[in-house]
Amino acid sequence: MHGRTNPTAFRLMDACEHLLCDVATLEELTARRIAMAAHATPSAISYHFGSQEALIIAVAERVYRRLNAERLSLLHKAIARKAPGPADLDEVIAAHVGPSIRWSLDPTSSYPVLSHVTSLAQRHRDVDHYRRIIDNVEHHRAFIPPLKRIAPWLDDVDVGWRLNCALGIRSQVTRSRSRTEILTNHAIDLDNADIVIARMVEVISPMFRRQS
Repeated sequence: MHGRTNPTAFRLMDACEHLLCDVATLEELTARRIAMAAHATPSAISYHFGSQEALIIAVAERVYRRLNAERLSLLHKAIARKAPGPADLDEVIAAHVGPSIRWSLDPTSSYPVLSHVTSLAQRHRDVDHYRRIIDNVEHHRAFIPPLKRIAPWLDDVDVGWRLNCALGIRSQVTRSRSRTEILTNHAIDLDNADIVIARMVEVISPMFRRQS
């Protein structure tokens, strides 16, 4: 695999990301389509990335880094806003789940890239190819210290468990829209990110409050 700082490699990644946001299924994505969009040859994909699948993974990692950077930026703003005291719980939870919700509802975002890669990982025999994306939790760990300041009666395990449950709630909302619509009698505007995030915060925040 050759340096991805090469201009051709950058063009291939940009083209692949654009096409992943445009295709309905991965079967529509071909090396020829990627190469044509990048003004390169199909062999350039193998030269720079080893395979089309490796290129897709590299693109997904880049997109995921942008999503995580947004998540952490919101967390840092929430912490700074209330410093030197604990951050606002609702704001921290919104920072954790909000970016994914906003991206999933924004037709101009690169969220489809992550959806395609999740689908690819689920049907791939060797899941280890995707471990560095699927099992990357460092950005989630960053939420543990501020949440422990907010809820000092919880230890790392308690906070980590609740964070994971929060991610499960978020995933159900982003990936099971029809079921959510049916269970809520179509009474919630699931196209409005602010409403969806507020509803999720309403459900998740009590997990971090002391029980009376």
